[in-house]
Amino acid sequence: MEEKIANPAPLGLAAFGLTTLVLNIVNAGIIPAESLGMVLPLGIFYGGMAQFVAGMWEFKKGNTFGSTAFSSFGAFWIALGTMVLLENNGTIASVPKEGMAVFLIAWGIFTAYMFIGTLKLTRTLQTVFITLTILFFLLAAGEFNTTIHKIAGYEGILCAVSALYTSAAIVINETWGRDVLPL
Repeated sequence: MEEKIANPAPLGLAAFGLTTLVLNIVNAGIIPAESLGMVLPLGIFYGGMAQFVAGMWEFKKGNTFGSTAFSSFGAFWIALGTMVLLENNGTIASVPKEGMAVFLIAWGIFTAYMFIGTLKLTRTLQTVFITLTILFFLLAAGEFNTTIHKIAGYEGILCAVSALYTSAAIVINETWGRDVLPL
């Protein structure tokens, strides 16, 4: 009997999309910065752990792109959430703007080369990865400019919505057994 596992991509995309959406609603200034506390558990458990697990399932399916993307971005959310928690409880010094910009630029570089991989995949994944690449570089610049940070928040909402749409399209299309939503 052949073992069959479900497609882990919708879970990974939903975990990424929802966490990115909530964080960037704060970044855009739509809700107060004091709301950031709700992002930490979401980022660690859904954006982090659920996405990381989706990446491991992509390994099982033999999908190098999916396993690399979901495992890496899951680890990103776990690392970011852990860094904020360690800063807030005084275990580590607050990361200066320059350090955070380097962290974000490094993730922007990773995302840019992952975007190249999407050129052989769907338009929706291309949209997710190009908007995420732009988001990381905007967030890095936003460390030094509040207007750019707010713009990054709105661009991040666009990125999140594209990931959530892609997740929904995969779930709906697979459930209905035909293309209901274009990818």
